[in-house]
Amino acid sequence: MKSRTMKSRTLTCITAMTLFGTPVVGLLLLSSVLVAWPAMAQTYSVLHSFTGADGATPSAGLTRDAFGNLYGTTTLGGAFGVGVVFKLDPAGEEEVLHSFTGGADGGFPGNGNLILDRLGDLYGVTPAGGSTACFLGCGLVFKLNASGEETVLHSFTGGADGAGSFAGLVRDAAGIFYGSTAGSTGTLAGVVFRLTPAGNLDVLHSFSGGLDGGCSFGSLVLDRLGNLYGAADCGGTSHSGAIFKLSPAGKETVLYNFTGGNDGAFPIGPLVRGASGNLYGITESGGASGQGVVFKLDPSGKETVLYTFTGGADGAVPTAGLTRDASGNLYGTTLFGGTGAGVVFKVSPTGTETVLHTFTGGADGGNPFGVVLVRDSLGNLYGTAGGGGSTACLFGCGVVFKLTPQ
Repeated sequence: MKSRTMKSRTLTCITAMTLFGTPVVGLLLLSSVLVAWPAMAQTYSVLHSFTGADGATPSAGLTRDAFGNLYGTTTLGGAFGVGVVFKLDPAGEEEVLHSFTGGADGGFPGNGNLILDRLGDLYGVTPAGGSTACFLGCGLVFKLNASGEETVLHSFTGGADGAGSFAGLVRDAAGIFYGSTAGSTGTLAGVVFRLTPAGNLDVLHSFSGGLDGGCSFGSLVLDRLGNLYGAADCGGTSHSGAIFKLSPAGKETVLYNFTGGNDGAFPIGPLVRGASGNLYGITESGGASGQGVVFKLDPSGKETVLYTFTGGADGAVPTAGLTRDASGNLYGTTLFGGTGAGVVFKVSPTGTETVLHTFTGGADGGNPFGVVLVRDSLGNLYGTAGGGGSTACLFGCGVVFKLTPQ
């Protein structure tokens, strides 16, 4: 099931690249969407351009501390070529905190944001490295202290505990971590797990890849009662993914099954949960043009498509969750569209999209993948783009950027 989903996601990207640039794409359906053309007053700046030695191809969002420092990971680059954990100060000076080896310490960190605690310790996951029961390693959960010393909290075995954790962790008030894996033995559909700071792991739910969903690539959302919400990229009644809820005891409820039509297909988290219990998210595919949608799901399970991407100037194929401000505006990125290298967008509560930045794939970066934007108290947005920037890498080594919407 996992391989089928990954093929579907790859085909989605190929389709987007094939169709992009054709004038028909993005014009056929303008009558069915509300589009606000780019506001020229946006302020965009590159805070850091990776060179390869200091990391390459960031595919995760950032974590920001009270002093304005940014923390993140890159999937490639570093001393061993399999990714790093980095810190970027407000002046744009980068420090590599850890270079993964691809062995027992993990490798190729995925699209999950790091968690930063009050002591300055960072927590995250890698989908590879660790146990050699899997081809590139089954992945692990790690802790990195302020001195850069890594502790492996759990190394997945590829068995009942799962394998390949791409999504970041969430942490409750008691310090317990929750996360998911995209794979596992048998169904290859993954699990949802709970992990204590001491490294004791419990599996809350094992996905079948069928009606209960599976292949969770995005982080979970935790409510005040301890319920977890997530997006399943595979499974569901139409094999187009589902939105699920897990009780603290691990009982799953499927809140919505995507049909693969106008409502979207293949959701990827994390979801955003509003004060009224509404959930907001994106799908990588589906919608009227097949280029993905932004959706809202109310507590009764009714889905509303807020925006459908056309594949043109407005973007195509969103591959990460959203960020929501106090006014209900949603912010995100697309992998393709714009001039080919993706966009940063805003969708209003009424469904009007505004393109805040169009990536060129050059010095400003391009093709952001898995990037959940971080928003500060002034409304500035921070994120990463996996391509563009330094030409030391084939398609560019990627950048860290800041965007000030006007």
